[in-house]
Amino acid sequence: MPASRRELFLAGIAGAAALPTRGLAQDPHQAASMQAIARRRIPSTGELLPVVGLGTSQTLDVDPVAENADLVTVMREFLALGGTLIDSSPMYRRAEAVVGELLRRVGRDDVFYATKVWTKDGREAGIKQMQESAEKMGAKRIDLMQVHNLTGLDVQLATLEEWKAAGKIRYLGVTEMRDWATVEKLMNERSLDFIQIPYSIGVRVVEERILPTALDQGVAVLVMRPFERGELFRKVQGKPLPAWAADFDCTSWAQFFLKWLLGHPAITCPIPATSKPHHLRDNMAAGVGRMPDAPTRKKMAELVLG
Repeated sequence: MPASRRELFLAGIAGAAALPTRGLAQDPHQAASMQAIARRRIPSTGELLPVVGLGTSQTLDVDPVAENADLVTVMREFLALGGTLIDSSPMYRRAEAVVGELLRRVGRDDVFYATKVWTKDGREAGIKQMQESAEKMGAKRIDLMQVHNLTGLDVQLATLEEWKAAGKIRYLGVTEMRDWATVEKLMNERSLDFIQIPYSIGVRVVEERILPTALDQGVAVLVMRPFERGELFRKVQGKPLPAWAADFDCTSWAQFFLKWLLGHPAITCPIPATSKPHHLRDNMAAGVGRMPDAPTRKKMAELVLG
């Protein structure tokens, strides 16, 4: 039975309160190492998931057999700092194969594999694509399979429901960027475990109906494009981080934007993508320490957007 909005909200507050409240060190790597990254429950099962994941769009579309030293470091440190959810897609070209190769190089497979089915060519094409995705990522079983941008929705979602019932995947969901009426309808009428949507301090259309519905229906929310493809950093270029950011253990603009997301009780896990180890450490530190409350989130948005 999905958790109610109140149960989810209280669980999120309790999880945040359980974390240490002392300020973070200035080095994000040191900070994230000193304290455990927060985890939130997947509403449909209660399973705990670290609150910062790793996206792979563009950043992991590289030659899988190249040296890729920075990417190896990104993967190793993501896992060392408590991350588990890695999100990919056949749309991202070589990214799934790179995920598999990086995990092989760091000697790990204990991750939360999330990827997508992305085809209009029918049931068998979708099954073939999902099998290939698992093979590329080195996954014995995909944890979360999502219908990418609602492509081939009816056919592919029916397959996902069959696969979940048969234990071939653990969770199912959809991703979308603009058709909010369909996303809302699916959450109300189908048993989705996850949705993946764009959301940020500057792109907030999902706040009106999508996030409240996710809370009401017990659907976990992954956030793509949490930095608006870098646009948020351009908005604050040259601006100092406000001193009051220390009140929620924030030491950088990246943490500021991610913690703003995590201050919303519907959000389960933003999935920023990066190929740079120092950015990875900074992102992961956003999952440590206190999170902003509703009045603080309003203050944060006013600071950034004017």
